[in-house]
Amino acid sequence: MKKNFFATTPGIMVVGAVIGVLAIVLQKLGNPANMGICVACFERDIAGALGLHRAAVVQYVRPEILAFVLGSLLASIATREFRPRGGSAPLTRFLLGMVAALGALVFLGCPWRAILRLAGGDANALFGFAGLAAGVFIGTLFFRRGYSLGRSVPQSTGAGLVFPALVLALLLCALFFPQIAGQAKSGPLFYSAKGPGSMHAPFWIAFGCALIIGVIAQRSRFCTMGALRDLFLFRQTHLFMGILALFVCALIMNCATGGFHFGFEKQPVAHTESLWNFCGMMTAGLAFALAGGCPGRQLFMAGEGDSDAALFALGMLVGAAFAHNFGTASSGAGLGPYGIHATVIGFLVCLVIGFAHCKRA
Repeated sequence: MKKNFFATTPGIMVVGAVIGVLAIVLQKLGNPANMGICVACFERDIAGALGLHRAAVVQYVRPEILAFVLGSLLASIATREFRPRGGSAPLTRFLLGMVAALGALVFLGCPWRAILRLAGGDANALFGFAGLAAGVFIGTLFFRRGYSLGRSVPQSTGAGLVFPALVLALLLCALFFPQIAGQAKSGPLFYSAKGPGSMHAPFWIAFGCALIIGVIAQRSRFCTMGALRDLFLFRQTHLFMGILALFVCALIMNCATGGFHFGFEKQPVAHTESLWNFCGMMTAGLAFALAGGCPGRQLFMAGEGDSDAALFALGMLVGAAFAHNFGTASSGAGLGPYGIHATVIGFLVCLVIGFAHCKRA
């Protein structure tokens, strides 16, 4: 059997490096600063493009999210790793996806964006990454107590292709109804005329970069939550070397291109509420841990036929819409009016799920 290079430690470091470099390239080509790739933010933008929320500054069909799923699909089919499966507490995973999005949008970023913010000099992200680590650590305490959402079971090929088919349909919709200059709506889709949603790299360049990431991330099992989980539970650094490579390469790229600006104040799409940067990502990190993967990893698993991961991704989409409709999402001006409420309630929901699914007292 041919060895999978990307599954080795040097291989996963290459994957992390590629993500770090391409994220900065996408920033230079138009994506928001310190947000070359952010699954939580980009799913929020897609939710806005579909009209699930009406925050006019964050509405755009981000091709990166679509390409992650389709790239993983192609890689899994090519390597015969496409294995349709599901049925492991699907509604619970959907709820965890919602909670994860709520927590991440209090901080303003997913785990990848926390690393990219650090690489851009945003010191506020120190609290976000610390919160992520704390949330995953709490998750490992549940793992030691026998936490499990149950086994997934094999499903039909058609079932495994449902989510990729939805992603493909959305891609076609974006192609048939592209953004029209000066208009906020094109057919059924909404587009931002200003703000982060209006900042994006050329569609096909962004899609191509993300397709590459989708292919190699599927082969490597790249996962930020998994990296921290393995470090805490088993003292294994294999996955962690991948996220370290992502940070180092993004930092080098930022320094080389003038994108590094250290400090707390006036960072792009960020706020300085340190406690809630920490707590928001702690809630999200615990949700990621209980669901079995960070938001990027969930998309890659959905591409290889995991319908439970697809439900988590859909939960994040709905949670992102909820965050803006109910005033829980933060902005550069600070916390949303109900951001603290969402963080605390989301954390308590995760605790209830964690204790309810422990197999031993």
